[in-house]
Amino acid sequence: MALVAVANPKGGVGKSTLATNIAGYYASRGHAVALGDVDGQQSARWWLGERPQVARSIQLWEATPDWIGRPPRDARHAVLDTPAGLQGWRLKDVLRKADRIVVPLQASVFDIFATRQFLDDLQALRIDTSAQIGIVGMRVDERTIAADKLHAFVSELGLPVLGFLRNTQNYVHLAAHGLTLFDIAPARVARDLEQWQPLCAWLDQA
Repeated sequence: MALVAVANPKGGVGKSTLATNIAGYYASRGHAVALGDVDGQQSARWWLGERPQVARSIQLWEATPDWIGRPPRDARHAVLDTPAGLQGWRLKDVLRKADRIVVPLQASVFDIFATRQFLDDLQALRIDTSAQIGIVGMRVDERTIAADKLHAFVSELGLPVLGFLRNTQNYVHLAAHGLTLFDIAPARVARDLEQWQPLCAWLDQA
């Protein structure tokens, strides 16, 4: 079983968008997938409730902030949407369980400041785990100064940058129907799927 946790201490950075689309990617590959939601807003759980029956199946992984537990036994891949402010023993618990940690990061000085300490904590705690960590830029407009600052920040981290995802309503419209980029005709979201290729390749690594 491969477990991917999506984590960032700041709210509103796109954790649920990443978590649901990662689950959708695994499902599109024909894998048995479970999606857990320990965020207080329960966005991923709500999204699963909106998912059409005709879409590829994604199981609900029953988990809470105080008890993550084990994913369903028949799941080959599991994705965990974590809460803002993840720290202390809860962060350690996620790190012990996860094979990969995906950290979404927006092109904002406030997000960069909030995430820097979190990444330092992850690096320090990872000494006792084998979890791999990757960064994904979220809602990035490459034409802005903020995007330049984000690029400069991630270049100093020494962590793999798995892509920069643009700010598009595609994610919003699909999420409202319990869908992902990987559930519809590729031609409709070709630009977005292209941005996902490095992240998908990283997820597929053994």
